[in-house]
Amino acid sequence: MGKAIVMERTGGPEVLCWQDFDPGKPGPGEVRVVHEAVGLNYIDVYHRTGLYPLPSLPAVPGLEGAGRVETVGEGVTGLAVGDRVAYAGVPVGAYAQARCIPAHRLIKLPEQISCRQAAAMMLQGMTARYLLNGCYRVDEKSVILVHAAAGGVGSILCQWAAHRGATVIGTAGSEEKAEMARRNGCREVILYRSEDVPAAVRRMTGGSGVDVVYDSVGKDTFMASLDCLRPMGMMVSFGQSSGAIGPFDLSVLAAKGSLFLTRPSLMHYTAKREDLEAHAADLFGVVLSGAVRISIDREYPLSEAAQAHRDLEQRRTKGSSVLLP
Repeated sequence: MGKAIVMERTGGPEVLCWQDFDPGKPGPGEVRVVHEAVGLNYIDVYHRTGLYPLPSLPAVPGLEGAGRVETVGEGVTGLAVGDRVAYAGVPVGAYAQARCIPAHRLIKLPEQISCRQAAAMMLQGMTARYLLNGCYRVDEKSVILVHAAAGGVGSILCQWAAHRGATVIGTAGSEEKAEMARRNGCREVILYRSEDVPAAVRRMTGGSGVDVVYDSVGKDTFMASLDCLRPMGMMVSFGQSSGAIGPFDLSVLAAKGSLFLTRPSLMHYTAKREDLEAHAADLFGVVLSGAVRISIDREYPLSEAAQAHRDLEQRRTKGSSVLLP
């Protein structure tokens, strides 16, 4: 019998309860993984509050983790007891000391990448990969705007885009976070609390606007983000930390320059095994080359997941954070 964070109901951080938990035996096609680290992501907050409803309650939240294979179920090939593995974008259940998981959603870790590093980067890093490759192909000619440039996804996204030669403009809420964004490759940083973001973007781009906006903030930034785009630019709304975006008249996209809008999900971009492997391989490649650094800002005992959620919601964190079972 192990331990896990279990939600009996949705609500505030107080619904995250540390209690006994039996992960069970792996079924056919599954393995049981003992976690060495678990990722902390804003989508966990959405699940906790009920904004993104879970299939049923009680439930163990969490979409990302890394550890070692403890037991292999019937029919599993390519994995053995003791293998170091990581995953992201699977059904919830990561906030546990151990869990059973479909083997085909696991990625073996290179020797040079620790489990803590993997838990800090798999979901956010593979998200950055589809943002740069799938939603809009970013290259050396691209000019992009990244909101929350010092956040988990933002930190990786800015480094990766800058490595490709793109011109990266970031937004941040403080000078401390702005300095981190600059270290992550942002050529310009806008302090959104004191500056008009669209006006700053127009000034920085000579009035033309950016090719693509990556917006994980949602309600507070959505309309302003549209005003930052060049004609026929791409708006990528991939999160809503400030709240859900309200009803939206599509004709606004035409009025603002025949804009494109997408609301993507990692689950769709990595649904096929070959796509999952491609995302992980590209992420491992840029990390091992040194082009992208994974910054672990905070580590929490898994039992203190409620405090981790409070810090995340109050924007006290930078880069990635992990939970340690």
